[in-house]
Parts: sequence; structure tokens; C-alpha cells
Amino acid sequence: MALVLPFRAVRPNRQYVADVAALPYDVMTREEAIDAVGGKPLSFLHVEKSEIDVPGETPDHDPLIYETAKRNFTQMQEKGILFQDELPCFYIYRQQMGAQVQTGIVGVVSAGEYDEGKIKKHELTRQDKEEDRINHVNLVDAQTGPVFITYQTRPQLDAVVGQVTAGNPEYNFTAEDGVIHTAWIVTDNRQIAEITKEFSAIDALYIADGHHRAAAASAVARLRRKNDNSPESREYESFLAVLFPHNQLKVMDYNRAVKDLNSLTPQEFKEKLSSCFTITANFTLKSPQKFHDFGMYLQGTWYQLTIKEEAYNDNDPVARLDAAILQEHLLAPVLGINDPRTDDRIKFIGGIRGMAELEKLVDKDGFAVAFSLYPTTIEQVMQVADAGAIMPPKSTWFEPKLRSGIFVHKLS
Repeated sequence: MALVLPFRAVRPNRQYVADVAALPYDVMTREEAIDAVGGKPLSFLHVEKSEIDVPGETPDHDPLIYETAKRNFTQMQEKGILFQDELPCFYIYRQQMGAQVQTGIVGVVSAGEYDEGKIKKHELTRQDKEEDRINHVNLVDAQTGPVFITYQTRPQLDAVVGQVTAGNPEYNFTAEDGVIHTAWIVTDNRQIAEITKEFSAIDALYIADGHHRAAAASAVARLRRKNDNSPESREYESFLAVLFPHNQLKVMDYNRAVKDLNSLTPQEFKEKLSSCFTITANFTLKSPQKFHDFGMYLQGTWYQLTIKEEAYNDNDPVARLDAAILQEHLLAPVLGINDPRTDDRIKFIGGIRGMAELEKLVDKDGFAVAFSLYPTTIEQVMQVADAGAIMPPKSTWFEPKLRSGIFVHKLS
């Protein structure tokens, strides 16, 4: 059973939505965010990434950052830029990036079910990033960005979504990156009941993206639960999510670049690789076309690497992932990158940037070698989560990214 409920969203008045909606806080640096909000005083980055509005020397996790977020959020409501719906609703949120279209249901899910493992994760979180979101949610008293969740496609839910999206949307705008965002409000009580009922028949939900948001929401619920004797509704027991059927999602490649060859010459490096990989020069495609093939850019030349069958365990849902194969058979034993979550010699590059970004890193930015990977599938993500296992860091890159600021969940 999955508990998915309607809620009273805080959201933009229609005329402001395109100016408010912003990319998530964690896909850009502070400097990039400052550039992104130039001339955009309504951008929700002023709430989600409020360090852009405090002095540059302000330490990480300083209370001023979160107080600024709360002030900015409050002012957006006082000025009528944002308002809160009077009754709990579901919302339908569609994104279109070129030919890729995904339509999700916006609601709140249970922090308790997350703690019980019914909302399944596939990534570890970092304590510092988790603490940042705990502080942010607790002080702003709201979940300002949704967790990206998927579920096994269910025709009955597709049918309800189809009924709603046949009507006029509440929002429809095209962002600067060309992604089209459209949203509908589900106010019909029968449709709300049907959505709730259909999710209750689903055994598990899967976090696709937003592990730190989910972990922080759960932590805030535990903190508040200790000191709350009120019989009133406890909004903090739920957290904001957009839930997509698994067959609509597209996972992009998540590539790697490494600053040095671990004291090896290029020739020594290739010789070491040959024990586990077949190496083919002049790989003109640059990007692999199937599982267990990799692209490698070294000294201005593209190579294709193919892992030898006997080198990995194809029966293990993690060991057979290409991100795991690259880590366990190349990055760690040859290049000495044993913990890619903390080693500053490695850089991760989302596939949206293309192969040209990998070439630039090697040709111009001082990196020694770059690797392109075949995309992980959503089915692989779900298999790993079902096994209770954890994927290697940076195994998935989802596009398009959910925008923050379109829907906010207040905790009181």
C-alpha cells in the first residue's frame, strides 16, 4: 500500500508562474544561481537557494541563510505572488523536452512509509547536504521542492490523468531552456478519491531523484513528532512529491572525467585496462550504444572499452551496472579513486552536456581522461531498490528537471 494524499499547495498566481519557477537548488553552484537570477526578482531560487542573498563570506549552514529563505518565502505570499489553495487537491504536472513527455501526479507521500522502506531509495545521502535541507525545511516551515518518485505504470491512474489533462490547464509556459511546463488542478472529489485508491493498491514507490529532500523530510518529521501533542493534522508527516509512471521516464547517461592517470603513462594505463577490458581505437560514435561498452577520451582520441564477460557478476543487480563496472574494474584499481563520493580527482558530468563537454575537460580544462557511459534504465533502478541495495554514486541523470516553486507544501 502506498499512501499518496492531496494537499493545499502554496503556488504562484498564474501571471507569475513562469517568473517564479526555477531549477532545483542542487543542480547549480551559488555563483551559477546568482547569474541565473539576474533580473529575476521573483525566481524561487531566492527561497530554495537563499545563500545567493547573503554575504559571500557567510559560512555554510549559517542560520542567516535559512532565515533569509523564510523571509523571502513570506514576502512572496504577502505580495500576492504566491497563494495557498483553500482545499486539498492533487495536481497534474507535465513536462515536455523535445520528444520526451512525462506527466506526473503532484501530492504528498508518507514520511513514515519512507522510514519503513515502502518508499524505496537507491542512493546514499551525504550528511552535510541532508543537514542543509533539514535546516531549510524546519525554518521555512515548508518543503519547497518536490521529491521525484516513480511507480510501476498503472492503467487506471493513466486514465484519471487523461481525464484531467483533457481540460484547460492552470499553468502553461516554456522555460528558458525550452522545456514546456503544463499543470492542471484536480478538484473533483471522485477523481481525488480514485487517485488515492489506485495508489493504495501499489506495493512500492521508488525515489528517482531527490534523496536528500526525502531524507530531510523524514528527519524533520521525527524531530517535530517528539514535541507535538496536538490532535490537529500533522502536515510534517508527509512530504511533497511528483509521481510519474515508470514507462514515461528517461534516464540519461552520467559520465566521468578524471584529473590524472594515477602516475601512469598513457601506454601503461591502457595496458592495465586490457586485463578487464577490450580496447578499440577510433571510436567515432564517442557514446556507447549498449550496456557494458564505454567511451574513453584520452590524448585527443576516442576509444571503445568493452568489459570482458568473466570480469563481473551478471547475477548481481549492482555489480552488473555499468557505473559499478567502471568503478570496480577501472576507477578504483587503476586510477586509485576508491571513494568517488569524496575524491576531488573525479568529476561527474550529466549527459545533457554531451560528448563535447568531455572533450573540453580533457583538451582545455586539465583533465587526463574522460569516460562516457550507456544510460542506466529505470528498470535497473527499481531492481536495485527492490534488492535493498545502493547504486554507485551518480548512476542516473534524469531530464527534464522538476521545477521548484510551482508547488510548495507548508508544514503548518
